[in-house]
Amino acid sequence: MSSTSSSVQVTPVVMAGGSGTRLWPLSRAGYPKQFLVLSGNTSLFQQAVARLQALRGDGRQVNPTLVVGNEEHRFLVLDQLRELRAEPGAVVLEPMGRNTAPALTLAALQALEGGQDPVLVVTPADQTVTDEESFSGALAQAVDAAADGTIVILGIAPDRPETGYGYICASAAQGIAAVERFVEKPDAATAARYLAEGSYYWNSGMFVLRASAWMSALERFRPDIASTTRAAWAARKTDDKFVRPGKEEFAAVPSESVDYAVMEKCPGSRTAIRMVPLDAGWNDLGAWEAVWQVAPKDAEGNSHVGDAVFADSRNTLVHATSRLVSVVGLDDVIVVETADAVLVTDRSRSQDVKKIVTRLDADKRGEHTLHRKVHRPWGWYDSIDNGPRFQVKRIMVKPGASLSLQMHHHRAEHWIVVSGTAEVTNGDKVIILTENQSTYIPLGQTHRLANPGKLPLEIIEVQSGSYLGEDDIVRFEDTYGRAPQ
Repeated sequence: MSSTSSSVQVTPVVMAGGSGTRLWPLSRAGYPKQFLVLSGNTSLFQQAVARLQALRGDGRQVNPTLVVGNEEHRFLVLDQLRELRAEPGAVVLEPMGRNTAPALTLAALQALEGGQDPVLVVTPADQTVTDEESFSGALAQAVDAAADGTIVILGIAPDRPETGYGYICASAAQGIAAVERFVEKPDAATAARYLAEGSYYWNSGMFVLRASAWMSALERFRPDIASTTRAAWAARKTDDKFVRPGKEEFAAVPSESVDYAVMEKCPGSRTAIRMVPLDAGWNDLGAWEAVWQVAPKDAEGNSHVGDAVFADSRNTLVHATSRLVSVVGLDDVIVVETADAVLVTDRSRSQDVKKIVTRLDADKRGEHTLHRKVHRPWGWYDSIDNGPRFQVKRIMVKPGASLSLQMHHHRAEHWIVVSGTAEVTNGDKVIILTENQSTYIPLGQTHRLANPGKLPLEIIEVQSGSYLGEDDIVRFEDTYGRAPQ
């Protein structure tokens, strides 16, 4: 470890926005891929945070992790950080998606607060790395190079002619290389040529640079993004660890990626950009084909998660979440099963899953947004059955948590406690219910469900009425800052 990297101040930045449409139906807008556990027992987001925490040690001054994410996912971020016992420096919440350039700008502005100018180690939240030691070594090398104001990108030596990634053309195969140009996702023939030439690397989307270096380059190449994001930052509000840029101002920020806004313009300009090769078992889990690539396989190349049976099949992935999935005579196929949707696609076409999501969105279907099991700040609910004028939900409330004080215009509810202790506000009465006890909430009655205990509370809720939509709710009090409806 060099003395340069041990003396510079470093701020890890995890970019946790994005919807992960190509990993549908497991990834949904309300619970996107970065928060999913695709392997092991931690999510992709948690893995990214843990990898950057490994920068600590060897005398480096490493600040708490800075997370940039979507307002709608703020409690997912906090819950998953708590599981890691990782206290964030800040969680910057985008009011709406504006791609990665504005997101990185928000991170840089946060990092520059108080007159500091740390080196930002920036990673997306949806990648995997198998060699942690090599990863940390490459980052340390990149921090050294970025300390003097250079922008550094991590490049991956390709092992196949991949058409789903952008590429970097670099001038040297060893050590830190000068970046000559960026190229878009190629066709198959071009990707094969890049692989043969040996001077092209996959663009990992990981950057190491000083906060001031990013702002300087952005103001040079995209002053419109710089000025509008600064305006949104000036209108920000802070709520403990949450930092919220001005919503109206952020809506005016142009949507653009880091690559298009700045990186691709750097080669040949006076803005220095270099590349550190990364050989650490990296994979960008952008599509189901990539998930199959990194998954353990049997002798026939098949891989599965959940309950699956293969017969006369090869190089096939089955991801089952709620039931047995069996496949016969399938080669190079992806099958993904969830409680409310099933995907079947040729592995080579897995990048096109986003076309299905676009269609579902256009048809105003809910399957692209939420799972049947929906996570909320207080816990989750699972819609286990429904029909004309009724719906049955299984509900879990975390210890110490409560739902909003609310009422419904069009439905009544029956609650049966399965496990735990429930504190129920029902009109002007507050009662305690335990296992096997129940209560009835009449239509129009003000009510609240809370868990005063130390164990999770589970209930079965039976709704009945003329309209059962989630928008039939009037909130009077809410712990989580949600607007009344």
